[in-house]
Amino acid sequence: MKAADFDEKFDEGEDVTGWLELSAIRRPNLESRRVNVDFPSWMVDAMDREARRLGITRQSIIKVWIAERLEMLEAG
Repeated sequence: MKAADFDEKFDEGEDVTGWLELSAIRRPNLESRRVNVDFPSWMVDAMDREARRLGITRQSIIKVWIAERLEMLEAG
């Protein structure tokens, strides 16, 4: 299908998902990369307590805290 035809179907509200290769979809700059970081035990214990309090995983709390800090750096 030509892009113009696809756009027209989309603009008309038609379901175009059948024309998409969903397994190939990527979100730019959101691909995961593994990073290993060693933390002192007291930090891990503190992260675990806060993660339990919030009902999320340790990995999630680390991601949230780092994302918040990076947003602050970019904003200011």
